[in-house]
Amino acid sequence: MAGGIGSRFWPLSKKEMPKQFLDILGVGETLIQQTFRRLALICPKENIFIVTNNEYFNLCKEQINEISEDQILCEPVMRNTAPCIAYAAFKIHSINSEASMIVAPSDHLITNDPEYVRVVNEIFDTISKDDKIVTLGIQPSRPDTGYGYIQYEDTNLIDSNINIKKVKTFTEKPNRDLALQFLDSGDFLWNAGIFLFTSRVIINSYRKNLRDIYDIFKSGEEIYCTADEKDFINRVFSSCKNISIDYGILEKSDIVYVYPSSFGWSDLGTWGSIDTHLPKDDENNTIRGGDIQLHNSKDNIVILESGRECIINGLTGYIVVESDNSLLICNKADEQEIKKFTSKLKSNQ
Repeated sequence: MAGGIGSRFWPLSKKEMPKQFLDILGVGETLIQQTFRRLALICPKENIFIVTNNEYFNLCKEQINEISEDQILCEPVMRNTAPCIAYAAFKIHSINSEASMIVAPSDHLITNDPEYVRVVNEIFDTISKDDKIVTLGIQPSRPDTGYGYIQYEDTNLIDSNINIKKVKTFTEKPNRDLALQFLDSGDFLWNAGIFLFTSRVIINSYRKNLRDIYDIFKSGEEIYCTADEKDFINRVFSSCKNISIDYGILEKSDIVYVYPSSFGWSDLGTWGSIDTHLPKDDENNTIRGGDIQLHNSKDNIVILESGRECIINGLTGYIVVESDNSLLICNKADEQEIKKFTSKLKSNQ
């Protein structure tokens, strides 16, 4: 999935160049390139599909040149994850009705690829035998209020040798007190937003729980992989409701399981989440780009374009990011508000 805007990373991430197409960690690969390379360890490259916005078709072609244009599925409008995944599922099902699928965001960080591959292959083996939707849950290390949480039943209901547990509840971005309770309870995981299922199972789940979206994409079952597919999608996609697969299917289904995992995952959803993966100076400041001098300052993130000069004195706990003639100065404690701030900025333009 590569259609998001990444507005929490303004001004580095903007509508015309979202964060999945940026080398935001300075490692020589963009986030979508890292995701593609990782998935290519699991399945053939020709089996990897990218669902993105029409606006990012050329960016996908430029950055992932190993795939054909037919592997880039373009949405004419943004409609959240449920329509996005439905489109991919119906398309893949038309190619192979026995297909197993993994759905992964293109802008997440995973540092332990071998463990990720092991977990995914184990789950693929399970879902090929049982009608299950499996989501990857991450062992929480802190009471993070920016993540969704999954509560699970403390028994393995499929096979004692496979660490898959029945999902009990989903909770979206709790406040800090509730997040602390989740951490203390020991039966909550972060929701990584990575899902595995067969195309048949997920399509049946749409039929049961999101019938309107099912009917829209079902009507095109003779059109997928033909010259008429793009026109069909452009015509019907805007009719889909704006809803996530979490709300539309996972929270309603009785076949949802979670695999507790640890493979160095971060959704890189905020500047703070990226900060943990970048080098620091002696005062815990992250500094990248430009000619930057910090005096009497600590615990800051300062990222400037090359060639910029900057002197900061007496600043603690702030995010300072400059890109393309746009400047962000925000207290770290308020970083979850950046998305709201940018929406107000757009409304005033």
